[in-house]
Amino acid sequence: MTELLGGKYEVLELAGEGGMAKVYRGQTHGAAGFTRPVAIKRVLAPLSQNPDFLKMFAEEARVVSELDHPSIAQIHDFDRDRTGEYYLVLEWVDGLTLSEWREAHQKNGSQVPWNLTAAIGIEVLQALHAAHERIDASGRPAPIFHRDVTPQNVMLSNCGVVKLTDFGLARAMDRSSITKPGFVKGKISYLAPELTYEAEPSAQTDVFSIGVVLWEVLAGEKLFKGKDPVKVVGTIRDTEVPDLAEYRSDLPPILREIITRALRRNPNERYRTSREMARDLAALLRTSEEATDSDVIAKSVRWARELLGRTRPSEPATKPFVAKEALRAAGPADETIPDPSIPLTRRKTVTRG
Repeated sequence: MTELLGGKYEVLELAGEGGMAKVYRGQTHGAAGFTRPVAIKRVLAPLSQNPDFLKMFAEEARVVSELDHPSIAQIHDFDRDRTGEYYLVLEWVDGLTLSEWREAHQKNGSQVPWNLTAAIGIEVLQALHAAHERIDASGRPAPIFHRDVTPQNVMLSNCGVVKLTDFGLARAMDRSSITKPGFVKGKISYLAPELTYEAEPSAQTDVFSIGVVLWEVLAGEKLFKGKDPVKVVGTIRDTEVPDLAEYRSDLPPILREIITRALRRNPNERYRTSREMARDLAALLRTSEEATDSDVIAKSVRWARELLGRTRPSEPATKPFVAKEALRAAGPADETIPDPSIPLTRRKTVTRG
């Protein structure tokens, strides 16, 4: 039998690789034949030899394990293998990354639905706000800033659940290394301008990152480009953001305004908190007749997985995804109005008296 990490975690296959770690699909083995799917993250070899990085990686694993939010991927365990190398065990999210979801629409020659993109953005923003508002065991504010919000770190499950992953891993990376050749260029392109000057991370830096993510998903291309990390940093510092209207004529002006505000070069001109941005997106969605709940997101994810060839033989085929079909399938709307106090994609309604 394959050797089990920590006596209970079986590594099955490589699921993905980033600039700092590899993620494997794994399985927990327990008593009486109990098994459970998990994700196993291992630091890449060069970084595993860096004691400063490993010290911060261990500290971040401890701190992030205290975050409890339905849209944050949970850490189950943190340990060393027989060679002494660290590994993280996280919940396994069966689905696609936001990047892959966008890729499926591009492959299909269709535009990513703006309303579902906004709904996904709200969930990510709610997760970020929970981290930003963290309170430690002594009751004191102890915020955690992500610093690595990218389309690859947003997971969409087959059940329509949105999960933000990789909290803390970017913080363990030395900020001074972002312009070095070994740093992953794709991660640089989501940094807020002030972080390229080694400023401290804040809620506004994460707001900027989610603004970049939403812009790219809707536009279908990279926002900040360059042949090397130094060039990318230069475009970020210039922060010249094209109007999304140049790419999509169907986007509501308010949505473009929300994303533009998130991408202001001056952090003081952005949203003060991620919750404020989430509320503006939620208010916009309440004006739309199209459903954006987890069932609709789930149907879209299953469609995208099938299109990309990521489904397993046992999974049923799905029809082409069209958001409006899901709304019509729900039947005629009852005479309800949305409750404006709930800034969520899952609409709460109040029946007219």
